[in-house]
Amino acid sequence: MPSHGLSMPMNRRGFFALGTGLATAAALAACTNDSSGSPKLVQPDSDPVRAAENARRVAGAATREVTLRAEPTTLDLGGVQVRTWAYGGALPGKEIRLAKGEVLRADLTNALPTSTTVHWHGLALRNDMDGAPGVTQPAVGPGGTFRYEFTVPDAGTYFFHPHVGLQLDRGLYAPLIVEDPADGKDYDLEAVVVLDDWLDGVDGRDPDQELRKLRQQGVGGMGMGGMDHGGMSMSTDPNAPLGSDTGDVKDYPYYLINGRIDTDPVTFTGRPGQRLRLRVINAASDTAFRLAVGGHRLRVTHSDGFPVQPVTTDNLLLSMGERYDAVIELADGVFPLVASAEGKNGRALALIRTGGGTAPAADVRPAELSAPPLTGDRLVAAESVRLPARKPDRTLEVALGMGKGDYTWTINGKSYPDHAMLDVAQGERIRLRFVNHTMMFHPMHLHGHTYQVVNPAGTGARKDTSIVLPMQTVEADFDANNPGQWMVHCHNAYHGEAGMMSILSYTR
Repeated sequence: MPSHGLSMPMNRRGFFALGTGLATAAALAACTNDSSGSPKLVQPDSDPVRAAENARRVAGAATREVTLRAEPTTLDLGGVQVRTWAYGGALPGKEIRLAKGEVLRADLTNALPTSTTVHWHGLALRNDMDGAPGVTQPAVGPGGTFRYEFTVPDAGTYFFHPHVGLQLDRGLYAPLIVEDPADGKDYDLEAVVVLDDWLDGVDGRDPDQELRKLRQQGVGGMGMGGMDHGGMSMSTDPNAPLGSDTGDVKDYPYYLINGRIDTDPVTFTGRPGQRLRLRVINAASDTAFRLAVGGHRLRVTHSDGFPVQPVTTDNLLLSMGERYDAVIELADGVFPLVASAEGKNGRALALIRTGGGTAPAADVRPAELSAPPLTGDRLVAAESVRLPARKPDRTLEVALGMGKGDYTWTINGKSYPDHAMLDVAQGERIRLRFVNHTMMFHPMHLHGHTYQVVNPAGTGARKDTSIVLPMQTVEADFDANNPGQWMVHCHNAYHGEAGMMSILSYTR
């Protein structure tokens, strides 16, 4: 039978003892204060968490039951065979689609040789279902099972993946689409587009080996990524907004759309004149993508699941963990949908076919890619999803840094699991102030909440993952209305695994 969450209480020392054993617990004991004067944590399996879930749950809500099996498998990427891990032997895993307000019941079976979890990226779900090992649940061991059950409160484009090690940089991810009954007025059909960078199983490579290589190289092998320039600001080229260092893994062999390489692309079909909604997910681990459709312009309508005031653009930049929805009006012919690896060599390709004609070559580069890309900081939230005007009750600084000489990434000077908790209280308006002291961009992701990016007009996009540019600052406001213990981390999988993670901790 599946297990159903946590029953044991946890204190500040106990988080990591769940998943990583006595050594981690001892390390935490040395650097945390567990005295009677310490704030009391709102545990993942506690009355406030259950009350928040009950408030989301609608009487009579339908329950969607799915099964997930994480397993070793051989995948065909389009003429390239790789041995990897995936859900149900497919890449991406089978899409989960349900309606806003429904309940998802997902039974995970772990057929991997190591522990795993499932994190439901972007959803404001109940804390004990978030899939953060040692924080919200014990990791599910080989041969183990776990039942995830929660209400999906918000419509939008999401995805799910493990939160253990570098498993995301294998094949363990799949789309999660939450439909809104009000959707459909501005489009006729849709396509889910999942972007990825791929190295697992190619020439003997795997993500864990790649991390070991990065650690051996240290800062010296990384260019400028780890350099701390104090308070120096950095200007950026509009056509290279991420700066000159856009990733640590420079030589991914392949870039994929829906699990296919560019010489054997997936094809989406429609009819001329139809409006196609693209739901685009960047499931990559170390690569941002610039996305365009040849012969078309993108009308961007949603960011990280939430509506924005529509903006029409030639191309769009997505960092790891971000999702954007865009509508195009289909012309007649065969058109390339290209996701160019930003600052790297290579691209992912799909085709959109509405009529006859010859497919473009695998190395096609649409003219639309040449314009400076649209980025999330330029988007404005739709009025219906803006936070009510309110001054923050608390500002928490999240300083992004790197160790000296070695491949260690930090938040507030600490490398996870050593970390300074970011304490909040239920009901507060919180401002997160992400300050990047490095020369690399970081896509920072907050679990369990959607924040509003702070702009002068108070109208920034609602998001859960934002690019923080080199030597720049991003501020984001959210209401502390989903109690528990929540990860905040860089969604570059290698940065997160090398320490750039912390915990947003509800206390009382």
